[in-house]
Amino acid sequence: MRNRIAMWAVVGFIVAGCWVLYVFTTWPFTNWMQGLRLLAGITCPITFVRHHPISLYTVLIANTATYALVGLIVETLRQHRTNPQVHRL
Repeated sequence: MRNRIAMWAVVGFIVAGCWVLYVFTTWPFTNWMQGLRLLAGITCPITFVRHHPISLYTVLIANTATYALVGLIVETLRQHRTNPQVHRL
């Protein structure tokens, strides 16, 4: 289960890294369409904090932690669903 949660965290890091690369390569010409902003908000929830400047490292760490937390929840629920007899009283 730890390996799966680590994979979730790595995916979160990669997703945030891709968004950072996109913003850096298109910065002066970035035209945030509503759909693109929604996609960024879904895949990288820290983008909803728009009132304060956020460093690159903070975005990467926050998205990695968010995906690890989601991975922990999903993998715990998946484990309970696939093996229900182990957790009965």
